[in-house]
Amino acid sequence: MKRFLQIHEFLDAGKGQVGGKAYCLAKISTLGIRIPKTFCIPCQVFEDYLTQTHLGDRVFYEINRKPLEQMRWEEIWDTALRIRNYFLTTPIPGDMQKDLEQRVDAYCGNIPVAVRSSAPGEDGASSSFAGLHDSFINMSGTSEIIKHVKLVWASLYSDAALLYRKELGLDLQTSRMAVVIQELVPSDRSGIFFGLNPSNSNESVIEAVYGLNQALVDGDIEPDRWILSRTTGRIISHDGAVRKQYAMPAKTGVAFHDLTVSVAKTPPLNHEDIHQIWESGIRLESLFGKPQDVEWTIHNNELIMLQARPITSTGFDETDDKRSWYLTLHRSYENLKNLYDKIEHHLIPRMISEVDKLKQQDLELLTVESLCNEIERRQKIYDFWVKTYWSDFIPFAHGIRLFGQVYNDAVTPDDPYEFMNLLENTGLKSLERNNLLEKLARMIRNDPNLKENLENEQMPTAGHPFRELLDSFIDQFGDLSCATGAGSECQYGETAVVQLLIEFAKRAPKSEKPDNSDTVKLKDTYIRSFPADRRDFARDVLQLGRESYRLRDDDNIHLGRIEACLYEAVQEGKKRLIQPSTARKDMALLEKIPALSPVPENQGVKTSAEPDKNTAEKWVSSRQIVGHAAGPGIASGPARLIKTPQDLLSFKKGDILVCQGVDPNMTFVVPLAAGVVEERGGMLIHGAIIA
Repeated sequence: MKRFLQIHEFLDAGKGQVGGKAYCLAKISTLGIRIPKTFCIPCQVFEDYLTQTHLGDRVFYEINRKPLEQMRWEEIWDTALRIRNYFLTTPIPGDMQKDLEQRVDAYCGNIPVAVRSSAPGEDGASSSFAGLHDSFINMSGTSEIIKHVKLVWASLYSDAALLYRKELGLDLQTSRMAVVIQELVPSDRSGIFFGLNPSNSNESVIEAVYGLNQALVDGDIEPDRWILSRTTGRIISHDGAVRKQYAMPAKTGVAFHDLTVSVAKTPPLNHEDIHQIWESGIRLESLFGKPQDVEWTIHNNELIMLQARPITSTGFDETDDKRSWYLTLHRSYENLKNLYDKIEHHLIPRMISEVDKLKQQDLELLTVESLCNEIERRQKIYDFWVKTYWSDFIPFAHGIRLFGQVYNDAVTPDDPYEFMNLLENTGLKSLERNNLLEKLARMIRNDPNLKENLENEQMPTAGHPFRELLDSFIDQFGDLSCATGAGSECQYGETAVVQLLIEFAKRAPKSEKPDNSDTVKLKDTYIRSFPADRRDFARDVLQLGRESYRLRDDDNIHLGRIEACLYEAVQEGKKRLIQPSTARKDMALLEKIPALSPVPENQGVKTSAEPDKNTAEKWVSSRQIVGHAAGPGIASGPARLIKTPQDLLSFKKGDILVCQGVDPNMTFVVPLAAGVVEERGGMLIHGAIIA
């Protein structure tokens, strides 16, 4: 089979070779509807590449070394990252490379193109999995296009595709990927046509923006939206957007520009445009026998269809698992920049202010009724911030992922995790806490009398430097026994902290940070991998990755402080419950509070640190644990199994920390640990970041 097909050859090659996207475009072209100049690299080329380079064997090992069902999104992303880097660093065999270069150069030259996935079954008749595989906009030059062909191939094993591997039928022996290379149209206006409104089967929907469609698809620019009658195309309603920007091709990639005042006041489409889009969409529905989800663009007032897929079940929302939520973690560069501004300048200052206000309140002075109201108020505050944590803070972790991809695409390192070296020293709150612990431990280490007194449970009196620093530590970070979101008790007192500090004091003094000249070289290599006009972008993505890395840990510390304030109020309520002087009516008020009501034995809420029965049995019966290394090195020591946060308070120097997952509020013991073993894995988990 030919390695490079023109659109008139797609139908004869068949959907099994050119994939669903390319096959649909070929059928659209038979109607005389304008589409961009389009080519396809068929699935056979992908198969030959895997076979001849033996890359298929490496991919097979990666996706089978640990059951994917047991992996969190961080670990799945790690697997996808490693596979992606294999494709980047594995050359296409000589004759294949030469043939592709000649064809791409002859048919594409230096015109900008979009390089898109076209997997067989990607958008099948029963379900659509749009977005699981990658597409790249505004690529030009033979080498750049072929590089992104390999990245599209790699996206057959993207984290999203691995999550939905069963629905996609992802099997190493049968799964294949074709690639569409499509001329990039300099769009004046772009959008999407939904032949069937998911909310009302009698309606169709058009969304439109100025410039390229990419900004709409990525969610960076809000579209105008029109609701139409499905049968007549009559406009039922128009929801206008706040129009500020448009996306256009840059030298590489996409750039955003401000709309002029006059253009911003005008909707992207007029009545004639809307009717033409609706009419074309209905023609495609007749062609394919199903309502279509169509991407279109307008250039010089000519409507051009970019791609179409059937509107079916999305495949994402019909399960009760979290996979569809995981897909929302993928954010564009522009989206992440806006999210960073929101988190750094609005959300975190609000969290700090919230804690400061809560700490000013003397709970002991409150009446029982006021205390009950305060517990309920604090519960609502905590619930709000947990919701915000999931909606804003966790998605911002994609800043690390984005930087990792940008770094690997530019540098193509042998080690897919080399980029992590540029994310260190970002001033993590948990490291600030650990540094303060080290300072307290140094005071014990350098003062034998203090050490002896503490070992005999004799605390220094008020005014002693150790006493003052310890009080300051507990005021900032609590007593270390509270795990974020675990629903555990948060107050074990200063004695527990002191016991831990005595363990810290047994360690050798903390050494100075080694020379960072290698990091400087890495950064220089990374920046120089970009053309001069893209180096500001490279620096910005690096900074975004560093901030994402820092906040990946810090947000949990701030959330933990809010949780600690809730539990301070709960503790005060429990104190009132056992006081003989508490009146009966007050007892009744207290017992109405869920956190204070008696819990039947064996019916308590299982915390995230408690393994379920199946997990416990697995840990007991299995003698070998197969997983992924999240950091270099070999370590040995006694295994310290952590089931609850309180177990950490008895942690000893040289122990191996074994748990389901390291909460950021647990990472204070990592300096004592010889190693960390977590049931969940990945370079983005908190344990890996701290280690």
